Formats: sequence, structure tokens, C-alpha cells
Amino acid sequence: MYRAIAKNKRNTVFTIVLFLLIIGGLGWLAAAIYGNLTIVVITLVVAIGYALIQYFTADRQALAMSGAIEITSKAEHPRLWRVVENLSITTGTPMPRVYVVSDPAPNAFATGRDPQHASVAATTGLLELMDDAELEGVMAHELGHVRNYDIRLSMIVFGLVVAVGFISDMLVRMAFFGRNNNNGNPIVMIFGIVAMLVAPLVATLVQLAVSRQREYLADATGAMTTRHPDALARALLKLEAYGRPMQRQNTSMAHLWIADPLKPGIVDRLFATHPPIPERVKRLQEMGGSF
Repeated sequence: MYRAIAKNKRNTVFTIVLFLLIIGGLGWLAAAIYGNLTIVVITLVVAIGYALIQYFTADRQALAMSGAIEITSKAEHPRLWRVVENLSITTGTPMPRVYVVSDPAPNAFATGRDPQHASVAATTGLLELMDDAELEGVMAHELGHVRNYDIRLSMIVFGLVVAVGFISDMLVRMAFFGRNNNNGNPIVMIFGIVAMLVAPLVATLVQLAVSRQREYLADATGAMTTRHPDALARALLKLEAYGRPMQRQNTSMAHLWIADPLKPGIVDRLFATHPPIPERVKRLQEMGGSF
């Protein structure tokens, strides 16, 4: 269990370092083409500013887009409330705000920048489909995202994606229209075009890799919390078998859900926000033998 969590953390650090190397390489190329680092600095400042805005408002945006309704008392949804409350006590984390999404598609997500400002949500389809142990496994997975500060990491990566997009767009503009010492140099122009085309694609793949690693980590954290990885594995198999597109779909928050809300069951491995469920189940089953 602990080895799996440590491995996922190392992989996440590696992807972030790779992201920074991509931006650094683009910055060096921009400086070579235009002879001025100001444009790179401005781009990074804008990207960081946008990421900060998202950091403080993304949770409210996600809840609004999903149509989530807050449970204000235990009497409204006692089963869900009890599971989340017990998990919070077990892990020693503050009780998050609890929401329900009226949707027959079984799914759940967590949002919030830290454990003190966290929210968890489950669909009505999930509550109907899961037994108590499976529901506990799913919500432990979501609280794992909160405890691991996954939303904070997602906002940082998102800001880096924006920076890569801005820099790449400016590179090709400068390569074609810039007036500097390198103007007309076909080699510089080719490098600029290649960077424009390849860098955003690589940045997106890195972003998806981070998202997948966080799912593995949340699975491991949830299994460690409940000491029952088989229950979460069963829940994931049910999500795969009974999954369906959600009524209110939004690509920008697809990575927040425990299962892909857009194309469950037919996910492309390369561009998916989630790792394949069979692989997640396999890892949980292997973890189960380590208790």
C-alpha cells in the first residue's frame, strides 16, 4: 500500500518537472527568435494569474456545472451523510460539505483547494447502485483526493498548460512576422512551427498523465483508509458495467469524477482523463494482499 502511494507521488513529481522543462525550452526558443525575454515573462505572469483565479473559484464552478445540491442536514440523505462523516472521523479531516447530483449515471467527485474548504458529491445513480461497503470505498477515494491536495495540483498544471499554449502561439507568430536578427532564417522558422504544433500536444499529454496518477493515488489512499480495497474494486467494476454519459456533461471537469462522465467504457487510453478501470481494479486487488 505505502509503496504504491510513494510510487505515484514520484511519478507525479516527474511529470511536473517535465512540464517545467517544456516551458523552459519554449522560453529559450522564444528568446532566440525575438531576442527579448519580456514576452515570456508576461505570458507566465498571465498564466499564473489565471491559475490563481481558478484556484479560488474552481470548486464553486464545478458544483454549479454539475447541478449539485447541498445536503444541509443528515435527515436528507442519511446514508451518504453517515458514510462521509465516519470517513472524516477516521481520517481526522474536517467534515466536507456534502452534495447530491440528480443523475441516473453512477458517479462521484470531490473539489476544494484544501481539506478545510472541501466538498464531495455523489449522483443519485451511485447511491442506488452501490452497497454500503462500495459506497464507503467510493467516498474514501474522493476524500483521498482532498487529503492529497489533488485540486491544488490540477490548478497548477492547468496554469502551465495555458502558459505552453500562449508561448507556442507567439512563437509561430514571431517566426513568420517578427522583425529581428533571425528574420527570414528558415531553421528558426521550422523550429518555431514544430514547437507550436508539438508543445501543446505534449502539454496536454502531461496534464492527462498527472490526472491518471492522481486517480491511482486516490484509489490507494481510499483503500488504505477503509482497509477494504476489494470493496472499491467492486465499485469500480460496477461503474464500468453500468456507466453512462451524464446528463450535464462538461469536458473541463471530466477529470474530477471517479469515472469518465463523457465516454464510459470506450475511453481512448492516450487521451483519457482516467486510467482504465481494469488496471485500477488489478492494482487494488494486488494491494489487498498486502494487508
